[in-house]
Amino acid sequence: MSARHLSDDDLEAVRLAAAAAERRTAGEIVVVAARRVDDHDEARYRAATFGALAAALAAGLAHWLGGFWVAAGVLWITLPTVAGAAAGYVAAALVPALARRLIDADALERRVRLRAEAAFLEEEVFATRDRTGILVFLALFEHRAVILADAGIHAKVEEGAWDRVVADLVAGLRAGRTAAALVAAVERCGEILERHGVERRPDDVNELADAPRIVER
Repeated sequence: MSARHLSDDDLEAVRLAAAAAERRTAGEIVVVAARRVDDHDEARYRAATFGALAAALAAGLAHWLGGFWVAAGVLWITLPTVAGAAAGYVAAALVPALARRLIDADALERRVRLRAEAAFLEEEVFATRDRTGILVFLALFEHRAVILADAGIHAKVEEGAWDRVVADLVAGLRAGRTAAALVAAVERCGEILERHGVERRPDDVNELADAPRIVER
């Protein structure tokens, strides 16, 4: 993961925030940050298509407006189209903001959600005595976040309680404040759990590690 997203100090701040929240409630907060959840090949292919069409149109306009025809017809028709397709493909590969705009929003949300659900199982967020695990999942490339709570939390906290936390976390990621937004999200999760009476038992132990998990995808 690039240091511009989360440094070692940032990860420690997130860990401390999770530990502090867990000292006040029975919640076990697990943070997982993925560099990306999918290759999103369609973004590059769509960019290549748009690039090819734009280059072909530009070549046609150049000929129509200025009589500009520098080579045999087949080359004049073919080369701009191929060059435009290549330029579009490379641009989408190198510019994440462009790639995100070329991915269907519903498909993006679905892929991130499915990856978050997989992370919930992979990290065994369900494996707590009172089913009070909660996953804060962040998809860095996709600029999306998901919060998933286990059954013990669902019994006390309505699903919509996490919506504002997710929205603010995504806003922070998009603004380049990933670490601060993630710490704030973890703190607010703790506040929500405390407010809804997800109380810590006298014999409570730390069942899931507080350190954030960093995955490629």
